[in-house]
Amino acid sequence: MARGEPRRSVLTVATNHDSPVTTPDTHSAYRGRLAPSPTGYLHLGHARTFWIAQRRACARGGTLVLRNEDIDAMRFKLEFVPAMIEDLRWFGFAWQEGPDCGGPFGPYNQSERFRFYRTALDKLRIGAFIYPCTCSRKDIRSAARAPHAADDDEPIYPGTCRENRMSQIVNHKFSWRFRVPDGETISFVDGNLGPQQFIAGKDFGDFVVWRHDDVPAYQLAVVADDGAMKITEVVRGEDLLRSTARQLLLYRALDLEPPTFFHCPLMTDDAGNRLAKRHDALSLRKLREEGESPEALRRTW
Repeated sequence: MARGEPRRSVLTVATNHDSPVTTPDTHSAYRGRLAPSPTGYLHLGHARTFWIAQRRACARGGTLVLRNEDIDAMRFKLEFVPAMIEDLRWFGFAWQEGPDCGGPFGPYNQSERFRFYRTALDKLRIGAFIYPCTCSRKDIRSAARAPHAADDDEPIYPGTCRENRMSQIVNHKFSWRFRVPDGETISFVDGNLGPQQFIAGKDFGDFVVWRHDDVPAYQLAVVADDGAMKITEVVRGEDLLRSTARQLLLYRALDLEPPTFFHCPLMTDDAGNRLAKRHDALSLRKLREEGESPEALRRTW
């Protein structure tokens, strides 16, 4: 494959009744991204996944974008933003677009991109893809269909509010929930893990795209941003594999070309637990303070 020519896997969204819809290989310039959230110090697991993303972008002569996913006001802390950029630079990351250097697809802070999210929400509402939902998490957890897979923390929604209309929502907080096409098989080829498929309504249910506190949910924000920023490949942890099926439905509903996906194994601690930001001993900041070098840390991979 020639340098600068991205490898694009064929994406298929197949149903039980319709012919598969395929997205063929394209020859657009490769655009990858790093998308950390400033909710704590980045750890070594983030660094390994991001390093894979950077290497894939470099190998294709592409562009690497840094996007600051700072819309979770309940967990976001301002001091983690400069720390995030500083730690990434120390580790050896170099992006061509981002909140610190600008670029043609800005702004690169999600907190400044609400107009994109509201436009996407309006399109979903006009297309009747979403409905207002007054259910709390407690309501959903107590429902009969609430069990969920071990690698996914979102229980299957029982459909309580599926027939809701806005005229029925009086003096209630509500979220907007995407109506999945029950029984449809969502298939795609992951660049690392190979062929994947999930059945809507069985492997995942209706999901929130806009929260009751008037903030876009992760699934909508990431699709709107990756679409607007022309991202051609998403490299991320394998814990988000099931979310890819949800996001492919959003890409289709919003009439956006989806990127390809490359899901990486998660890094674990000595006890076999996946790393989280609470693992301060393996944070990039702590390792740096202890005199570790990025080169030595990368050799352990």
